[in-house]
Amino acid sequence: MHQRLDYKAASPKAFHAMLQLEQQLHQLGLDEGLLELVKTRASQLNGCAWCLDMHTKDARARGETEQRLYLLTAWRDAPCYTPLERAVLAWTEALTEVSKTQDVPDAVYEEVRRHCDEATLVNLTLAIIAINGWNRLNVAFRTTVGDYVSPHAKGR
Repeated sequence: MHQRLDYKAASPKAFHAMLQLEQQLHQLGLDEGLLELVKTRASQLNGCAWCLDMHTKDARARGETEQRLYLLTAWRDAPCYTPLERAVLAWTEALTEVSKTQDVPDAVYEEVRRHCDEATLVNLTLAIIAINGWNRLNVAFRTTVGDYVSPHAKGR
């Protein structure tokens, strides 16, 4: 599969706007490890190979285990996720698949609210919106996969 176009070069201002959103999200106090799980799960649902490559590498560099990354697609059946992570993963899936379901179930909202205050939930929701945007850019333009090196990796 060949890359269709380089969206960064084609529209530097749009790319910069996405980067600014991403940078702001990392300044809101959300747990970085949890964010990597969110980004990885949304990218799995969206079939975004580029983002999966990036976020699994970043998750590992931040200390995430191989087991938890392998089991992420089956998180409901895997005992290694905390109640907070389960609530956040359910929220991630509901928002990522809203175009299919046309709904975010009350039960999913109520469970994530048990674990997140209002500001955290808004920040988390924006993070999910952002990764879905990145997924769509990379899937649409078939961004070349494999060369990403995590800036969080030891020795960098």
